[in-house]
Amino acid sequence: MSLRLACVGAGPGGLFLATLVKRGLPDAEVIVLERNRPEDTFGFGVVFSDATLGAIDAADPVLREALREHGCRWDSIEVRMRGARERCAGNGMAAVRRTTLLRLLQQRARDAGVEMRFEHEVRDLSELSGYDLVVLADGANSRLRDEHSAAFGPTAEVARAKFVWFGTTYPFQGLTFVHEGDENGVFAAHAYPIGDGLSTFIVETDEETWRRSGLDAFDVTAPPGPSDEATQRYLERLFGDQIEGHPLVANNSRWASFRTRRARAWRDGALVLLGDAAHTAHFSVGSGTKMAMEDAVALAAALTQQDDLEQALSDYEMLRRPSVEKIQGSARPSLSWWENFGRYHDAFEPVQFTFHFLSRSIGRAKLAQRDPEFVARVEAWWQEHHGAEPLDTPFEVGTTRLPGRRVDVRPGGNGAPRELAAGAGSAHDVRLTAVAAPAEEAGLPAAVETLDKALNDGAALIAVHGGTPLTRVLLAEEARLVRRAPVLLVGDYDDDAATTLLLSGRTDLVAAGRAARSVA
Repeated sequence: MSLRLACVGAGPGGLFLATLVKRGLPDAEVIVLERNRPEDTFGFGVVFSDATLGAIDAADPVLREALREHGCRWDSIEVRMRGARERCAGNGMAAVRRTTLLRLLQQRARDAGVEMRFEHEVRDLSELSGYDLVVLADGANSRLRDEHSAAFGPTAEVARAKFVWFGTTYPFQGLTFVHEGDENGVFAAHAYPIGDGLSTFIVETDEETWRRSGLDAFDVTAPPGPSDEATQRYLERLFGDQIEGHPLVANNSRWASFRTRRARAWRDGALVLLGDAAHTAHFSVGSGTKMAMEDAVALAAALTQQDDLEQALSDYEMLRRPSVEKIQGSARPSLSWWENFGRYHDAFEPVQFTFHFLSRSIGRAKLAQRDPEFVARVEAWWQEHHGAEPLDTPFEVGTTRLPGRRVDVRPGGNGAPRELAAGAGSAHDVRLTAVAAPAEEAGLPAAVETLDKALNDGAALIAVHGGTPLTRVLLAEEARLVRRAPVLLVGDYDDDAATTLLLSGRTDLVAAGRAARSVA
């Protein structure tokens, strides 16, 4: 294919695409246009799991080389809270400074013959009218994408939690989640080493805590530039013991709300989206850099294997969209956890808190494959407190003692659970109050109102049913952790999912029903 390609944005995705296309089509004219200087970058490090590097490494080992030669690697995730430290192994990951990765990618592009123009802002796409293909790889806040919103249909789902991105000179040994509270509320940090004596340090909190702490005074809508020094000082004090007095390092560090971005279409004629311009997933699960570089692999392969440009762009979107949507789906339960983590901080002992956190998107069996000793500690904790295996642990509802935590329910006329089936209790059937979870998270406030009415009317047991795996869990946690009411979750849960729900403290009882097949 004869091709003149212009890529707007010199992040990892744009640079990787340009290099791969130029290598695959040596006669192509490939240019990268970037409004910042080569050494400019926002943020600190990028992190990858061992299991996610396959497609990128097959196209070019630059990332694996960067991680091996310049980065940091670890196997365990550590959770710190209330003076305790819990670890779960089997989570091979590595990280590197973003500036290091960009420097290596710039050199790769230069060696391949890509033209790069830094400090060059594309103000209007008419400037690129002579190119066969223009790739917008200019980030989540892409102005050019938004100017063509009628074609791309971009949307942004705004999270309730607030986050701010710092670095620190404290030498974390691996991916570490640190929880600290004060009179204003609870803050949590995602931290990991990135090399050269620096660690990434991302802090999240809920909006109410953020406002009570007086951290809302900084203009979060201002364009990139000064960092929020008041927040930096506050967090240095709050996390002082955890980072042993080391300073935080700022780089355009200011509070924001994470936006999960999607686009109805990724292409419009000879204009195509790549990376964060097309999609984002919460950083607790999805690496934007990884996703952008995987986009680059797919688009470059399509362009070098297809003679027809339109077909190549269609192949690119058809290949990548399902993978991206899967990651975004996996990230949603994790993002919801971070939006609500303040309620979990005092509800659990550290070992159960850690299991609750790690099981937000995977079950007990997968965690046991990664680290059987950790899961054994969690199960030993349960045995110590309850005297039996989770599914065989008795539970009392009023005057009725149930022999185990998995029960059968008798449906009412509308299919909603009406009561526990005969024989479930030692004396008589247990009446319950069914509360339906909504089909979408936006419907949770109305469901919570129904929940409160049921509790005000004297409900003894709340049976949460319907909705999705995620909305059922969120409503069950609202009942159990906030209202302190006993909860029965109704869904098509196998033994592993049911055990996960119980060990994690998301419910008291589990029943079979016509619902989704996996725990969120």
